[in-house]
Amino acid sequence: MGKRADDAGPRRWWAGPLDVEGLAVGAVSAAAAALDGYTGGRGRFSTTPALTAAAFNSSGHLRIAGRKLQGFAPLSGFRRTRDGWIRLHANYPHHEQRLLQALGARSPAQVDAALRTMATLEAEAAIQSAGGIAAAVRTRSEWLASPMGEAAGSGPWISLTSSDGETTPMGLAGILTPEPVPAGLPAVDGKTTRPLAGVRVLDLTRVIAGPVATRLLAALGADVLRIDPPRLPELSDQFVDTCFDKRSAEADLALPENQERLRELLAAADVVVTGYRQGALDRFGLRAGDLLEARPGLAVVTLNSWGATGPWSGLRGFDSIVQAAAGIADLYGRTDDDGWHPGALPVQALDYATGYGAAAAAVTLLARRRRTGLGGTARLSLARTAAELFSLPGTDDAAAGLAPPDCRTMDSSFGELRYVPPPLLLDGQPLDYRNPPPPYGSSALAWA
Repeated sequence: MGKRADDAGPRRWWAGPLDVEGLAVGAVSAAAAALDGYTGGRGRFSTTPALTAAAFNSSGHLRIAGRKLQGFAPLSGFRRTRDGWIRLHANYPHHEQRLLQALGARSPAQVDAALRTMATLEAEAAIQSAGGIAAAVRTRSEWLASPMGEAAGSGPWISLTSSDGETTPMGLAGILTPEPVPAGLPAVDGKTTRPLAGVRVLDLTRVIAGPVATRLLAALGADVLRIDPPRLPELSDQFVDTCFDKRSAEADLALPENQERLRELLAAADVVVTGYRQGALDRFGLRAGDLLEARPGLAVVTLNSWGATGPWSGLRGFDSIVQAAAGIADLYGRTDDDGWHPGALPVQALDYATGYGAAAAAVTLLARRRRTGLGGTARLSLARTAAELFSLPGTDDAAAGLAPPDCRTMDSSFGELRYVPPPLLLDGQPLDYRNPPPPYGSSALAWA
């Protein structure tokens, strides 16, 4: 059994059998510990329960010109099959089309009808084979007994590997002993000079986990350039929530002219964060090993849904889908007048925890580079974060709830934004974002 991520005692922000609060505090605390190591103690980073809880539900608190963000699409969610339950994800139009094609359906009603004729594993395989997103609702023991679950749960939460091959495991508490860094660092006061000022981060991530990681790096002063493919634009609400303090470019990286610009960006980058399925970006020269071979001082952080090995390592996935496969949906199930239904975590904790873990890993690699001159890689996955959650002691206590979050407001091209700040304090003082999300795709493929 794992231990709580800190010694704060019981925290019942959200009801349920798993210690989601411990996962949240541990992930943010790992980022704080990494920053303490990076700055050599010049500025103490910490968090509070209120900041952490608000940050893990940033999309729920965000208001864009007064409106709430759109929730899951009609075809996303749990559906009954002939012998059980399956969870679908169809928020993106291209995933919706693949789902409909896999089932020979044109509407949610036809999807339901098709699934009722299919066994759960049969439906899962059919949808995945068509490039759609789905996972059978499994028990925890079923997941652990599967080749996918065995591969996804192996190794540490984060595996840090230096360019010279030295590997260090990283858990929810982070690497607690700050590594020595050279003297002469700039002062860190959270206002004029932020700790990551001058650091260039190439952001090749989408959805929540990766963009949350780079959003924190941007709030800490890094120059973060996010690149999205033009044919598969990001969902607008999701983009607004996770693109504070960043710049946004749209580019087809398969085009020769964009390949040349990408090489120029990589030549001057300090950090590369990728958040696509395993191997999806290799054809653009973005495989972690290739990047380090060309630039031994680079920090490369990769995250995906299912990990780097196992039969599902190349599949697409999302937080909700991993919850279904890994046994969380079964554990959070409930019974009502219609019988038993699977459930879900109170927030998309796998996404957010993985994101803050990725930020912690990036900062840790930057600190090592200052000390040794060598960069390295870090690997994370939503499925491995689920295993970390299950390792924490659980409880069935009722939720005590939290006070309303301290929301801020900021004008933007999308309208007035009401948002929650980053989940870190610097010497006891809260951080804030400096700039609103830019218009989507409005930036050049160049560093600022």
